[in-house]
Amino acid sequence: MKTKILSIGMAALIMAAAFTILQKEVKVDTNSSQIAWVGKKVTGQHNGTVNIKEGALEMEEGQVTGGSFVIDMTTIDVLDLEGEYKGKLMGHLRSDDFFSVEKYPTAKFVITSINKSEATDATHFIAGDLTIKGITNKITFPANISVENGKANAKASFALDRTKWQVKYGSGSFFDGLGDKMIYDDFELTVNLSSL
Repeated sequence: MKTKILSIGMAALIMAAAFTILQKEVKVDTNSSQIAWVGKKVTGQHNGTVNIKEGALEMEEGQVTGGSFVIDMTTIDVLDLEGEYKGKLMGHLRSDDFFSVEKYPTAKFVITSINKSEATDATHFIAGDLTIKGITNKITFPANISVENGKANAKASFALDRTKWQVKYGSGSFFDGLGDKMIYDDFELTVNLSSL
């Protein structure tokens, strides 16, 4: 009886160890990962970047199955302007009119599901919870994910409605008579992630 119990215990340990080997967490390489943004208005558009502070991807049997990452909102940068105008726009984006960076220095995305996609322009479909300014909304988007030699790479481009996170400045959905000062609600993001 004791031998049988020991055998069962050993089998359970071996299975647990095997499962642990199959399932692992890899850190996001923050030096090679970044988010690019584009915001559009009636008279044109602006673009820039924001850095990823930290993150991790969950791997199982060589496939990405989950993960999360933190966005450093204090690194919001503007790439299409220089000098005084660049400084003014960066300051405005970080102010309470937009992302209230002093109060909310980070944003966070947590993956809730990853499913393979049958689309020709994406390998997977990702769903998750995006928290900006302390407000969490569910988002879904297509992505291209690959794993080579244990290193994961993911790229996704999609649009978000900023007003869902109470970023309403210049929005024609909430203010009348804006004319050519109106800023469109949707902004575009291109996310590039690589693991260490």
